[in-house]
Amino acid sequence: MASDIKNPSVTLNNGVTIPQLGLGVFQTKSGKETSDAVREALLAGYRHIDTARIYNNEESVGEGLRESGLKRRDVFITTKLWNDDVRSGIAKDACYASLDRLGTDYIDLYLIHWPADGWEKAWEAMAELYAEGRVRAIGVSNFQPHHLDTLLTISDTKPAVDQIESSPQFANAQVVDYAKSKGIDVEAYSPLGGTGGSLLRNPVLAAIAERYGKSPAQVVIRWHLQRGLIVIPKSTHAERIRQNFDVFDFQLSDNDIQAINALDTGQRTGADPDNFDF
Repeated sequence: MASDIKNPSVTLNNGVTIPQLGLGVFQTKSGKETSDAVREALLAGYRHIDTARIYNNEESVGEGLRESGLKRRDVFITTKLWNDDVRSGIAKDACYASLDRLGTDYIDLYLIHWPADGWEKAWEAMAELYAEGRVRAIGVSNFQPHHLDTLLTISDTKPAVDQIESSPQFANAQVVDYAKSKGIDVEAYSPLGGTGGSLLRNPVLAAIAERYGKSPAQVVIRWHLQRGLIVIPKSTHAERIRQNFDVFDFQLSDNDIQAINALDTGQRTGADPDNFDF
């Protein structure tokens, strides 16, 4: 999967390349809403789709891929192992079920969705799936530095990615910097501040966007890219999907990066990885 100026890729620590900008389908309804979003994204130039078992739309992601007419090998698909399956110790069976729903014989990136009880055993199973070639890379999501430390102590297989909440209002810089220091790439979810948030109405972002002739969302996506993160904004609207991908023809200045950094409130919008009840 070649990288180019319109769709740059990041090379993970096992040599697999992942497109730096992808489409997330969290809270996208199963059926036509998801398949249409995936198809439109792929037609717009995206080559990376991020889903999860708990999103209940893996089948629709597979349908959207087939509708696009693209070859499977040209699209990077991420899905995730849900907490109930972690706790039940059935990581392998859960992966096979996701493969069936997606309609594919391999997953590009398979993540432990949350550090639920039993994640250490789940990681062993995922390492076996990786060794078997059922997944091209494995990683984690919502892991804090202490989780990463434990994982690196108990396993020789280093996660390729830690997918975490990150946006200008919650940069999560400590986890970003720690993961990177261990050679683990970071993916940002809720990169635009989360559904229903007010981030994109921030006057600082509006002023920066006006200077570049871009939208606040495009400015925020560009900020993530220039931080070296993999970013997966969500949208179900074809025009917005295309706009979110139109971020490779400008570069934020250092001053603008610093102004966006200053928006950090330290308040996450999602659950705390050290204190969740699902």
